[in-house]
Amino acid sequence: MSRPAKPTVVLVHGAFADASSYAQVVPRLIARGLDVVAPAVPNRSLIGDAAYVASIVRQIPGPVVLVGHSYGGAVITVAGTEGNVKALVYLAGYALEEGESLGELQGRFPDSDLAAALVRTPFPVEGSTENGTDVSVRPDTFPAVFAADVDVRLAEVLAVSQRPLAAQAFADAAPAAAWRTTPSWGLVASSDRTINPDVERYGYQRAGMTTVEVDSSHLVMLSHPQRVVDLIEEAVRAVSA
Repeated sequence: MSRPAKPTVVLVHGAFADASSYAQVVPRLIARGLDVVAPAVPNRSLIGDAAYVASIVRQIPGPVVLVGHSYGGAVITVAGTEGNVKALVYLAGYALEEGESLGELQGRFPDSDLAAALVRTPFPVEGSTENGTDVSVRPDTFPAVFAADVDVRLAEVLAVSQRPLAAQAFADAAPAAAWRTTPSWGLVASSDRTINPDVERYGYQRAGMTTVEVDSSHLVMLSHPQRVVDLIEEAVRAVSA
């Protein structure tokens, strides 16, 4: 009897970051013989970003474990409805319900420190006379709010190279909730100052996920990469059995 194919791990980054936020996770997964894809998410709208990630997932032969950090959790909630996605892993992420937006989920809980640190700037929208709005984190607050337990020199680099999130992404309602039909795991960053940890807990509990808590800042993949890898491997083992 042939053994089930090992899933490919697709790592979806969040807002104010890019795929390099998984720099400590990727080599550990590769060392364990796993194929890894870490796409660059446009961060323009939840609907558009999920469609983009779904298009990447569809091109991967065999099963996929879809991992989402922060806003990337909302993205995998929608993109995870692709037929070859066998597991979802949320890292300090948003697990939206169908028909729910980021703004609605966050609005149920007290603001984190992020709210006072956000900067809004206009950007041109192709084919429109109206500007869009980019949301980013004020660089001088980024290390403390986003990456308190990451080396300060690295945090300073991340602060000036962050990938903004278009405001539209906060308003888009999730057209689907993949966790309803797909086994899911969730990591709560209990010292998170970017997303209120109770937002993470609430979403995970509502979804009935297997959940772990790590005393970490929002960038848990850089500050506690082995804990992240352990959780991803747990999902891989579960869908490979």
